[in-house]
Amino acid sequence: MLPLESLLQAYEEYPEIISNTQKVMEACNFKFEFNTPRNKKFYTTNQQRDLALLTTLAYQGLLWRYGKENILAKARVEKELKVIDQLQFSGYFLITWDIIRYSNSRGFMHIGRGSGANSIVAYCLGITDICPLELDLYFERFLNLNRKSPPDFDIDWSWKERDVILEYIFNRYGADHVAFCGTNVEFKYRSIFREVGKVFGLPKEELDRLAKNPMKLHDSNSIVKLVQEYGMLLERYPNQRSMHSCGIIISEEPITNYTPLEMPPKGFPIVLFDMHIAEDIGFEKFDILSQRGIGHIDDSMKLIEKNRGIRVNIRDTSLSKDEALANVYLAQGKTIGCFYIESPAMRGLLRRLKCDNYKTLVAASSIIRPGVAQSGMMKEYIFRHNHPDRFEYFHEVFKQQLGETYGIMVYQEDVIKIALHYGGLPAADGDILRRAMSGKGRSKEALQKVKDNFFACCAQKGHPLALSEEIYRQIESFAGYSFCKAHSASYAVESYQSLYLKVYYPIEFMVAVINNQGGFYRTEVYVHEARMAGATINNPCVNKSEYETTLYGTDVYLGFMHLQSLESKMAYFIVSDRNKNGDFQSLEDFINRIPMGIEGIKILIFIGAFRFTGKSKNQLLVIASLLLNNFKPENRNLLLIQEPVKEYKLPTLERSQFEDAFDEIELLSFPVSCTPFDLLQTKSRGDIMAKDLLACHKKQVRMLAYLISRKQVPTKRGTMYFGTWIDHEGSYFDTAHFPDSLSQYPFLGGGCYLLLGTVEVDFHFPTITITKMAKMPFIADPRYMDSKDQFKTQSQIKEDVSSTHRAPYPQGHEINIPRHKMHS
Repeated sequence: MLPLESLLQAYEEYPEIISNTQKVMEACNFKFEFNTPRNKKFYTTNQQRDLALLTTLAYQGLLWRYGKENILAKARVEKELKVIDQLQFSGYFLITWDIIRYSNSRGFMHIGRGSGANSIVAYCLGITDICPLELDLYFERFLNLNRKSPPDFDIDWSWKERDVILEYIFNRYGADHVAFCGTNVEFKYRSIFREVGKVFGLPKEELDRLAKNPMKLHDSNSIVKLVQEYGMLLERYPNQRSMHSCGIIISEEPITNYTPLEMPPKGFPIVLFDMHIAEDIGFEKFDILSQRGIGHIDDSMKLIEKNRGIRVNIRDTSLSKDEALANVYLAQGKTIGCFYIESPAMRGLLRRLKCDNYKTLVAASSIIRPGVAQSGMMKEYIFRHNHPDRFEYFHEVFKQQLGETYGIMVYQEDVIKIALHYGGLPAADGDILRRAMSGKGRSKEALQKVKDNFFACCAQKGHPLALSEEIYRQIESFAGYSFCKAHSASYAVESYQSLYLKVYYPIEFMVAVINNQGGFYRTEVYVHEARMAGATINNPCVNKSEYETTLYGTDVYLGFMHLQSLESKMAYFIVSDRNKNGDFQSLEDFINRIPMGIEGIKILIFIGAFRFTGKSKNQLLVIASLLLNNFKPENRNLLLIQEPVKEYKLPTLERSQFEDAFDEIELLSFPVSCTPFDLLQTKSRGDIMAKDLLACHKKQVRMLAYLISRKQVPTKRGTMYFGTWIDHEGSYFDTAHFPDSLSQYPFLGGGCYLLLGTVEVDFHFPTITITKMAKMPFIADPRYMDSKDQFKTQSQIKEDVSSTHRAPYPQGHEINIPRHKMHS
């Protein structure tokens, strides 16, 4: 850019250019009013009509939810409606209600969660299913006159139905007025190693290893070192522009008045700013989310009705909050497949708490979050829950405000309660703390001011400095990741709904989980759960299977989607032709009707999809080869219809009983016709089973088990793993593998291991601390003659591997949360 003097000098002979430029500059004017709301203002035509409609709907819902005589609920509705009107939020509530109304008209299930569940008006409108009176949720957490940032409703749908909801929103409110928030995707740990590894030409298997494992466990060759070096330079740098996963803006004016729009492959326009900028310039977003957990519940109910003729009203709170047998399962951690409560860590927490009711489940949903766990408050909560007579509230405020959680800060609101009631901070400072607790605080300076003000207020109220320092230490350690209570309650309801279905309709529920492509674990684990519930598991069959897994009574037929080498287009074609023309009568009939090559036919033969013919796999392979070798697809109908198929006398070929299992491992990645234990060379099944572990505290045990999953976690001594296994009887148990043990006895992939370790029972939950382990070999694969090939199939057995990147959790002696009253 030239200095102005030089520019004027260069154009001094052309004064009209200088004059015109000056006029253009003076005509340019841009002022942006940041305090003006940009959202669609009214659902009807003005604020008064919006309030009138919202009031009518709220009182109709009040009657539906609470009946005629609930004075407390009525007073709460009146109070909320006043605040909603003052803040001109009626339109926002009504637009959300409209979206829910459409969803209900389509028979879709939704979950309203987040701080919006603090509102009784939202509960009466059917936006949420959490009663704020039951859980003492205060409305000000969602909407209050002091709150500086606009709130939003978080609403989940099944991942299969979310796009229908999005289409409705764009059509109903106009494509010119609706768009997704943008986001800038940064290079994070996994994406760094994948992207940089690709530049160096590493194969997918190695990219997976680099992305899933901590750097300490990477190979030490020169290429990997270069990938690590350049990768660390890229960390936190922008990778690409993308769309926010769920945040939608509905504007009053055409949205192009504020931003250009970008059209990504997904097909919905996105603005060029992110959610934080949207908030700064006056947009309140609508969070339209999706998750597989709702798909599990929704598909389960449809399967139950189809398979048993029973309609389950899962929204009935006697089912979804407090049911005797479901409470037993909950306390025992029998929750695999259930939304949010199926991970090993969560199942361990449920057992440690003997969690047998909805309210404890609400607390557990937040306790498991990193902020609570990393502060040491999770361990302290477990202790106090199990020993309520072995601690004192170290200040009266903690007893009054946090009595339900034993004086432990569990929810975001708890931090605000202590700051307000103990420290006497103003509500505005409470909001800054709330944002810090939810990971949204972006101003360290503002947080420092709150801290200084906290100590000043505490001193003014006469609190001892040591006590105030301890309380703020807990507040700081709690920061980052925690749930608000309403969010935990929403998750707990969905978890309980899943659990109820698992308890009373376990086979239907597991089929639904499989068809929604699982949850925390791989498909094999949910197939195992279905088998343990009494299902007969069948391999895909061309006359019984669909693309997804199907259920006939207690017979489960795995879907074609699980055949890793079969094209999805061909799988759909098989189902479509069968529905149109009836069952396949023979292999010849199938070949005549389905335009599939010899390789695809072989996949179906090897998985047993033609077992209805009564012919062995070897015989079917001979027939397929005779028909399809040298065969031209364009002559399919002409030749096969006109010429009768010759009947050949086929030789009887001996097959090992285990050949089918090895076929299944190759095609599905797990055996169906037997268990992995049946394929072991050893006949030993260990000294004890999982059910015996509670009686073995501090004892050394030897067990034979099949690896389900392992999770890498950091400790001060280095990387360790937690393992989850099943024993020969099909029961689950957990192990801990510390760095010294792992250095000599590492994990060697999926399969069965012989384990030696010491049992530690921690609050009703046994874990084996492993000292030694060895992977046990399978029998030789009978399909191969060459010895070098006879053991390669075992390597295709999978395991679930996950990792976490965080600071190590504190040990028990490091927590130092006082259990006695603190004085000056």
